[in-house]
Parts: sequence; C-alpha cells; structure tokens
Amino acid sequence: MFENLNLEKRLLKGVKSMGYNEPTPIQKETIPLVLAGRDVVGCAQTGTGKTAAFILPILQRLGRGHGVRCLVVTPTRELALQIDEVARYFARFTGHRCMAVYGGVAYEPQVRRLHRGIDLLVATPGRLLDIQRHGDVDLGRVETLVLDEADRMLDMGFWPDVRRIIGKLPGNRQNLLFSATMSPQVLAVIGSTLNKPVHVEIGRSATPVPAVVQSVYPVNGGQKSELLIELIEKRGLDRVLVFTRTKYRADRVNQMLGRKGIRSALIHSNRSQSQRQMALDGFKNGQFRVLVATDIVSRGIDVENISYVINFDMPTNPEDYVHRIGRTARAGASGAAISFVAAEECEELRSIEGLIGATLSCEDMEGFSYDHRTMPDPHREIVAKTRRLAYNGRARAAWGSRIRPRPACSR
Repeated sequence: MFENLNLEKRLLKGVKSMGYNEPTPIQKETIPLVLAGRDVVGCAQTGTGKTAAFILPILQRLGRGHGVRCLVVTPTRELALQIDEVARYFARFTGHRCMAVYGGVAYEPQVRRLHRGIDLLVATPGRLLDIQRHGDVDLGRVETLVLDEADRMLDMGFWPDVRRIIGKLPGNRQNLLFSATMSPQVLAVIGSTLNKPVHVEIGRSATPVPAVVQSVYPVNGGQKSELLIELIEKRGLDRVLVFTRTKYRADRVNQMLGRKGIRSALIHSNRSQSQRQMALDGFKNGQFRVLVATDIVSRGIDVENISYVINFDMPTNPEDYVHRIGRTARAGASGAAISFVAAEECEELRSIEGLIGATLSCEDMEGFSYDHRTMPDPHREIVAKTRRLAYNGRARAAWGSRIRPRPACSR
C-alpha cells in the first residue's frame, strides 16, 4: 500500500485520484530511499512506474523555497513533456510549480515562465544549456538531480552536455538515475558524481514486461507494407504503434497507410514540436488509428492502452527493442509486439534474443500470400542470459516446412 511508504497525506490523495491502488515494485523499493535522501540508480522495465517513483518523493522533500530545486534531465522533448505531465499532476496537491523546457519551440515563452518561479524543472540538455548560458535560469539551488533514460543520453551523444550541466550544480545534492536498461558504460561515466548510491533493479535488466506477447513474422522486405496493411485491416487492429529504422521509412509507411484509408500520424525528429504534439494528442484521443515513429522518440511515447507495437524494421540496437515494445502493456495492462523480420535482419533478431534471453515465436499471417522467403532455421538453440524457449510446437513444425534456412544466417 502507498500508505506504507511514508508519503504525506496530500500526495496520497493525488495517488488515489490517479487511480493507483498498489505501488509497483520500483515504486515500493525506490520511494523510501529517495525520501531518505539517498542517491539511487534505478533500473526497471519500461511501463512500470519509474516516473512516479521519483516524482512523488521529490515533491515531498522539496518543501518551500525559491528557485529551481529539482532538475530532471531527459533526452527527448516527448519524454520531458511526459515527466512534466506527471509532475504537474501531483504538484496540484503540494502547491509546487513545475515546467519543462526543450528545443524545437520558441525560446521566450519558456523563459518568461521560468522567471515567474519554478520549483521542479524538466529539461532536455541542449535547451537547458542555452537558457543557462543566457543567464535565464539559476541552477545554484538544485537539491536533487534526476537523469532519466541515462543510457539513451549516452547513445545520443548528450554526455558532454550532461557533464557541463552537472558542473553548474551544487556538489551537495541528491542524484537519481533511472532507466529501463543501465549499461556499465553509463555507470562508468556518471559513477564519480554519485554518493554511495543504492542500486535498485526490478527484474532482469533489459527484460521486457511479461504481459507483452512477442512474436516474429518472417517476411521478405518488399512485402512488409502489404503485411502491415493485412494485419491492421483483417484483424481490425486499433491503437497501433509502428516503429521504423529511419525517418525516410517512417514517412513512406505513413504515406502508404494514408493511401489505404487508414488514419495514421507521424512522429520523428524532423517533425516540429507542434506536429509531434498534434500526432501524439490525435493518437491518444483516437483520431488516428496508427502512430508511426522512429527510435529517437520511442521512450517519450506514453499512451494508455496501446494494443500493438509493430516493429516494421528491426532496431540495430537490441536494447531499443525493449524500449519499443515497452510502449504497450503499461501499468499492468496487456499488449502484443510483432516484429517483421526479413532475411537481412536475422543478425538483429539474434542479438535481441540473446539480450532478452528468449527465442521469439515465429508466426504466419493466415491467408497472406507470401513470396518465397529465406530465413534462419528457427530450431537453433540460442546462447542467452537464461535459456527460456518461447517457440511453441505448432510454430516449430510450421517453420520447419515453410522456411528454407539461409546458410549465411543459419541458427
């Protein structure tokens, strides 16, 4: 029960109004540590409530004061907006002022709001440094620093900016790192700034939420568009999130869906902030049936009841697979993740299976006219962190007869 975590009554009222009943494991483990002022390195699966795990105790510890006293740094605009939304919701019950600053929108409105006074600031690295460089924000009163999706910031090349930000903060502060995966490289980079941190890991690192049903659809690359249309139309799929490897591919998929009369929206780094927000809002309210996105924004998409995540292209970074499929089955709900795998993507599939410790079930779309396919032999035994086999007998038999192993990618 949240009542057992030493949260104040006003925050408990906020928790209850949001419909939370029981704290998630990451919340149960982390909230008391943050309340005690400890540095925390938190690692848990996407969709398990990490944002509330740090926002709730931070708001309780903030008390009353002047200036920015909590700084949350995150890699993308979408994630900044998501965290800010949670913070502002709970701040209604505590009286604190929260806001997010990020690039891609006008500078002056953000600065004017900052000058009115902010207690908790969520920021992307580039915009925060711009504001600080112009003297429009004072970071000298920061008591708590949160680095959210720290591994993603490393992947995206933000660490030089993060180091500059850290250099402008008081040395005597609380440090919190949260992510769905926490690589040794991240800990090596940030380790010197932590003060006897407590490591909290819920579940095995880089393990998808169990409620996500995962499957692989082997298909020739040239038939992926046809297969996507067939899946959406014949199965009547709604609230579908489609991931592509590049912005160009995302544009093509979105255009193709539009030509077929399927309402879809597009979100990637070349879209303006207003376009990205309109796409997210339209997807949330049901205006769009499908949202097409790239990995650059995969961690900032927080939409309830996403039924399907479809990997139109397999990610080159296996950890991105975990973050992609974590957009569904959030907060205890169920969901499905389908990955279209062409022969040239078998190495990516192998890396993903090794990371998550499972061999993914292969399936066919019934009634779909497949061209001749060459794929890896599905009977291979993978070397993984745990030897958990996800193939079922029917799928084994089916692929044994339908798919001719490709020598270069044999399993």
